[in-house]
Amino acid sequence: MTQITIETRIDAPIADVWRAWNAPADIVQWNAASDDWHTTTATVDLRVGGSFSSRMEAKDGSMGFDFAGTYTRVDEPRRIDYAMSDGRNVRNEFIAQGDTVTVRVTFDAESENPIEMQRQGWQAILDNFGHHVQAGRR
Repeated sequence: MTQITIETRIDAPIADVWRAWNAPADIVQWNAASDDWHTTTATVDLRVGGSFSSRMEAKDGSMGFDFAGTYTRVDEPRRIDYAMSDGRNVRNEFIAQGDTVTVRVTFDAESENPIEMQRQGWQAILDNFGHHVQAGRR
């Protein structure tokens, strides 16, 4: 299976990055690939065997889907792995260097959409995450 890796650098302490990544109140603010989508609800049970779910919807109400899975590794504040409900795996790494954190996400590609489209969509969400964390520090 093809894996895709994306990353972003965030000027914030690791504690702020970890909290924003895992707090449902934060997730609904940053978890979208474009301005015409949003996340309406998010749940997180951050422990091995715990589950998560986010409801992502087009703002015009034309479509939506649930993004869900089960945590397979939680190593606070360095790594979170999970299996998505469709069986694909994701590894999230948080690499701190002083007050800068590189967030690296590696995920199994799905077969319905082109690799580059998947990369761009996930990167857009990750970039939104970085902007959200940094905006909270101003």
